[in-house]
Amino acid sequence: MQIGKYSFGHGDRFGHQGKAQLRAIQKAVESGIDLTPVWNKSYREHSTINTKPQDTRKEADEAVKTLGWENAYFVDADHVGLKSVDLFLDSSNFFTLDVADFISQKADDAAIQVFVNEQKKYTGKLQIPGIDRAFDVNEDLIRRSAEKYLFAVQEAGKIYRHILSHKEADSFVVEVSMDETDEPQTPVEMFFILAAIAKEGIPVQTIAPKFTGRFNKGVDYSGDINQFSKEFEQDIAVIDFCVKEFSLPKNLKLSVHSGSDKFSIYQPIAKALKKFDAGLHIKTAGTTWLEELIGLAMAGGEALDLAKEVYQKAYSRFDELAKPYATVIDIDPANLPSPGEVNGWSGEKYAQTLRHDQANENFNLNFRQLLHVGYKIAAEMGERYILALEKNEKIIAQNVTENLFERHIKPLFLS
Repeated sequence: MQIGKYSFGHGDRFGHQGKAQLRAIQKAVESGIDLTPVWNKSYREHSTINTKPQDTRKEADEAVKTLGWENAYFVDADHVGLKSVDLFLDSSNFFTLDVADFISQKADDAAIQVFVNEQKKYTGKLQIPGIDRAFDVNEDLIRRSAEKYLFAVQEAGKIYRHILSHKEADSFVVEVSMDETDEPQTPVEMFFILAAIAKEGIPVQTIAPKFTGRFNKGVDYSGDINQFSKEFEQDIAVIDFCVKEFSLPKNLKLSVHSGSDKFSIYQPIAKALKKFDAGLHIKTAGTTWLEELIGLAMAGGEALDLAKEVYQKAYSRFDELAKPYATVIDIDPANLPSPGEVNGWSGEKYAQTLRHDQANENFNLNFRQLLHVGYKIAAEMGERYILALEKNEKIIAQNVTENLFERHIKPLFLS
């Protein structure tokens, strides 16, 4: 099973926007871009909302059937490890093997030495086409790379082989994720990571490295755009070289996590894709949940009251909600509006404050980030929240589709 050159991961916390999300993908196809939809939902999100991976599969299948989608589509077991992957085996055909927590854990000394011996043929000047300078490689550098990354890759191998013991090899796609770590991988480290992945026999089709800068949930990229652009292009060049050097899958491509709303880097990404004729997988998730709140606010009446209630409770439980996401949010509590102030807002004011339109004077990235991590509040509302989604489906769906197509897909793939 192979995933297309361009693929788009869209999360759906509450499982009601599958058709609206797929409609955005259809609009991309109608505009001339062959884009593959991937529904993704993590174990943490399922646990918070009390859903199961089978629910995501059902949502995807129903959307595909309703809209008459005839191309490939995937359901991603997002950020799984050995402890959680079994829950996803029956419903998923895309597995994101998250091994970031194993980076810098040292592999067995003998395994490290074997890796060094196998890779020491690359000592000297390593020239990678597409990168304007050669890299000085010695055995010490190879050893340091192995000490930092080999154990993590071995863990990915364990997860892959566990999946393989339950599913046919050609029935699923594998991604290796190393993005949730402190420092970006250098081009040389990426080279030896891919060498290790090939050695493990993992048929990886997408890989998610760490990039410079902050990829905070639901808001724009924060960092040096020029440095990001350089790293992104170098990673593409390394992948292209390693596909040939290590006989990795020909369609191997970069994956960008927390990719929703990173508007300032979409142009550099699009430029690099064209320059190298490269593929891309990008993951978006919470942006759809926020569009649900925007739609409820715009609907007015009881729906607006419910959206305000979500904020009020999120505000009062700030520490609890923010703690699990501390590394991927930057919220200034002093710049959060009080619940009393929000209770006086119109639906339009609420929507403008939340919608990611940086040109709008009402937009508040602190407000947006708090609500992004506040989906637990809506989950606790249970049937009341779900009924509100169903009652206001039309206006919510319009916002979901417009957000994904106009603000995400177009600048990335159609600019």
